[in-house]
Amino acid sequence: MQDMATETFIGNMRGPVIRRMDADYDAVRSLYNGMIDKCPVMIARCADVADVVAAVNFAMENELQVAIRGGGHNGPGLSSIEDGLMIDMSMMKGVRVDPAARTVRVGPGCTQGDVDHATHIYGLAVPAGIVSTTGIAGLTLGGGTGYLTRKHGLTIDNLLEADVVLADGRIVTANGSENADLYWGLRGGGGNFGIVTSFLFQAHPVHRVFAGPIFWDLENARSVLRKYRDFLPSAPEELGAFVGLKTVPPVDPFPAEHQGKRACAIIGCYNGPTEDGQAVLARLLGELPPPLFNWMGEMPYPALQSMFDPFFPKGLQWYWRGDFVKELTDEAIDAHIEQARNAPSALSLMHLYPIDGAVHRVGKNDTAWNTREANWSMVIAGIDPNPQKAGEITRWTKGYWEAVHPYSAEGGYVNFMMEDGDESRLRATYGDNYDRLAALKAKYDPTNFFHMNQNIRPLHS
Repeated sequence: MQDMATETFIGNMRGPVIRRMDADYDAVRSLYNGMIDKCPVMIARCADVADVVAAVNFAMENELQVAIRGGGHNGPGLSSIEDGLMIDMSMMKGVRVDPAARTVRVGPGCTQGDVDHATHIYGLAVPAGIVSTTGIAGLTLGGGTGYLTRKHGLTIDNLLEADVVLADGRIVTANGSENADLYWGLRGGGGNFGIVTSFLFQAHPVHRVFAGPIFWDLENARSVLRKYRDFLPSAPEELGAFVGLKTVPPVDPFPAEHQGKRACAIIGCYNGPTEDGQAVLARLLGELPPPLFNWMGEMPYPALQSMFDPFFPKGLQWYWRGDFVKELTDEAIDAHIEQARNAPSALSLMHLYPIDGAVHRVGKNDTAWNTREANWSMVIAGIDPNPQKAGEITRWTKGYWEAVHPYSAEGGYVNFMMEDGDESRLRATYGDNYDRLAALKAKYDPTNFFHMNQNIRPLHS
């Protein structure tokens, strides 16, 4: 009977269903994070919303656990599941731009690059992340931070509407007037409540930007970090700039004499006239030591968004930890520099992404994202192509996080969590929104069917 049910399910799907005996099974099941290897029983490669509903119903009727894959960029590997059903929407990639309303309708399989490509010809962009291969679905449901955040808010602050497949197979629309409680929870609550099959975003005028990286030797990191910390709050919100401790990549086109050096970098984006951006950056750079190199210049916005793609292909080993940071003290800066000196690989890094400006103008209870008073979202990432270094990069990341966590808020960005997203961590992250989220979970997913995520358990369980 189970075999008959499976064959009926496969026959009713418009997209392919990949099983373990199929030749392309290993290629399709592979994850962005090469450190994680999972073997689902089947992978339902959905072609449309009807396929998503069929997959949900099949899993529910046959007591299969599920994981949901959108753009396929999830760091902790929550888009797959051992011995369960992966509901894979990576082929559902439609993007439709309404230039008059400045809105963008986006399919769940889209990457940030897909969205940028479609909006750029209209001189528009949706505030999102910093790497074009990032899946827009997971990024959005966790919050979404990037170069446009200071001016236009988090990605969730620009989410106008979502279509959602619930655990019981129903399709609902969530916006400010219809299923408004679900709309609230989707904006930062992750994939806890259902499968979003369509996103409607507000877009903003963005075309050519003054942008790029500036690198200093790590010996200048204290001066750079302090100046960046003091300068940013008064800088125009048109400037989105994050700071990082990293290594000059040992590859072209980076200057041969600096390749492999430990470094402090500011990667900035000024969305406005180049001469205005140059004037703003001059105020930041005026009192700092000369950089190793300054590659800021005028470029199309999608060029900035894809700038780091070559360094982070699918299949690298990743381990990351994050925190929200309210104040970057001198003591915290010293702790960061001490840990960064011991980075285990050229790709390992620490970034501080600003979440001030427009983010602070949204109430902490207006969306599920609660930490509106933080000023940065920090990520520490151990990264290397060699699987034999998985243990080393994991130990470094955990040790770094433990050293700087005393200077951070208790909660962190859910998109930067690995296995540390337990209930106490999520309670710290969501604050007084947590119980409301747990009640919402009980309403829309009472059996915790959608649990392969940074999971919020239903209130009654």
